[in-house]
Amino acid sequence: MSRVSIYLNFPGNTEEVFNFYKSVFGGEFDGDGFNRYRDIPPSEEMPPVAPSDLDLIMHVSLTILGGFVLMGTDAPESMGFKVNFGNNIHINIEPDTKSETKKLFSALSQGGQVTMELMDMFWGAYYGSCTDKYGVQWMFNCTEKS
Repeated sequence: MSRVSIYLNFPGNTEEVFNFYKSVFGGEFDGDGFNRYRDIPPSEEMPPVAPSDLDLIMHVSLTILGGFVLMGTDAPESMGFKVNFGNNIHINIEPDTKSETKKLFSALSQGGQVTMELMDMFWGAYYGSCTDKYGVQWMFNCTEKS
């Protein structure tokens, strides 16, 4: 079955970030929960993981609203990654009700920055946007008619 998800890279705090998202959306982590770099089986084709990176998160996924899957990883510089947060990605969520929209917006914007307050928009949705305390940008688009 086809699906769309968003994969987020973080500079070493993926566990903290995903525990926060779990506290906002509820549910359980998919599969085995947090998979760490120490779980990678040794291979002659790959260099060994740096000891300082063994406890970092290699993969985690959390199913949130409507079956959407949010995935993440730590991207260690020792493996050639350089995490740069920019304005090239938003996660768009479409809650079923205005009350759920307000609850999620409030939780995700806490400690972050509201970029557009929730309001009724000309296209018929209750819309707002924020950047959470980890630099991830969120858009809310609720089409509930009150």
